[in-house]
Amino acid sequence: MRVLLVEDNPILSRSLTDALTSAKLTVDCMHDGESADHVLRTQDYALVILDIGLPKLDGLEVLRRLRARRNVVPVLMLTAHGSVEERVRGLDLGADDYLAKPFALTELEARARALLRRGHGQEASLAQCGTLIYDSVDRGFTLDGEPLALTPRERSVLEVLMLRNGRAINKETLSEKIFGLDESVNADAIEIYVHRLRKKLERSSVGIVTLRGLGYLLEARTP
Repeated sequence: MRVLLVEDNPILSRSLTDALTSAKLTVDCMHDGESADHVLRTQDYALVILDIGLPKLDGLEVLRRLRARRNVVPVLMLTAHGSVEERVRGLDLGADDYLAKPFALTELEARARALLRRGHGQEASLAQCGTLIYDSVDRGFTLDGEPLALTPRERSVLEVLMLRNGRAINKETLSEKIFGLDESVNADAIEIYVHRLRKKLERSSVGIVTLRGLGYLLEARTP
């Protein structure tokens, strides 16, 4: 899944990017509020991690503009102050969670996982389609009770399809959800990953179908 991190401290932003990448997330990083506001107008994210004390536009103004556009992406606010008034204002503007600096990376990762689940309407850490089970904690899949070996990109594609809860997604939107801004994307890449996943799922009760005009859908096959 794709995350936007907005943090102007270069050391902290690098540390957070590394931690989120290690947690199998695709991370775009911006260092000022103006750039963050621009990218949020054009890109699709599963989660935004947004510092309040940003140059050009502060994090609360970025959040206000985001919600004014009716964008409901989960937002985790980072703050160096953590005053009650600031937290109340952020929550009133539409923040989903707060984390005061300094914080443990493990706590940030746990809060991010919780918001990602909530953003997909998933309260539990496990999601299931037929005999395919996804664990949002370790970002892993099992199929028929056995770990499913996937490349990082295959896992990202299957993750998006699983969390769509039976709704189709077109190739362009799927691509936007898994590739970062700095990645060069081949137009046929999604088709290649879907083809590989179909091969790995072909002997199971789960398949990826193509719906004409709508895109791809993960579904459990009827016995």
